[in-house]
Amino acid sequence: MFKKLSVFIVAMVLLMSTALANGTEVGVNADTAKQMLIDGNQRFVTEKHADINIGQMRREELTKGQHPFAIVVSCSDSRVPPELVFDEGLGDLFVIRTAGEVVDDVALGSIEYAVEHLGVKLVVVLGHEECGAVKATIAGGEVPGHIVAIAKAITPAVNQAKMKKGDLLSNSVKANVDMIVAKLNASEPIIKEKIEKDHVKVVGAVYELQTGKVVFR
Repeated sequence: MFKKLSVFIVAMVLLMSTALANGTEVGVNADTAKQMLIDGNQRFVTEKHADINIGQMRREELTKGQHPFAIVVSCSDSRVPPELVFDEGLGDLFVIRTAGEVVDDVALGSIEYAVEHLGVKLVVVLGHEECGAVKATIAGGEVPGHIVAIAKAITPAVNQAKMKKGDLLSNSVKANVDMIVAKLNASEPIIKEKIEKDHVKVVGAVYELQTGKVVFR
């Protein structure tokens, strides 16, 4: 019995060591996860990239399961790939991308899956400067095809931004992020329940295209 217990303990230690070696902590809390993203973005900005393992060994390891430390809900814009922006590798981030980082039922279900089944404790809503989806919503007029659903979702944020002083586009991008954060905070039953138990945090951020910096709100 003692021998079996010893083998089990050794196996768990090795599993945790492997996870830590690949930049992912087992059960990492929201504050630690946020700091890991801040550190990763700083590496990206300063071009001091981590030696990220994306080779065969890491791919083989990930066939056994995934343990991402953060969920990133971001815009589909090709200039803002979360894994690069935060200098992370395979299996580190659970990413949902839509134009204007709009959260519909499918996106919401994806977030709930990562929170409920993967145990991720941090959700980041990542907007960015010069967002085309927000620009199109501000411009108004006829919107073709299913793009209208995106404009419809962003319109309340633009209307809110119109009541503020300053650049309308910049204010709209920030308002859109804040609106989505509020939506996720109120989302029942899974996310709201996790937040109330202090198991999950939802935060907003905006990516600066020129500097590469992510500014958390």
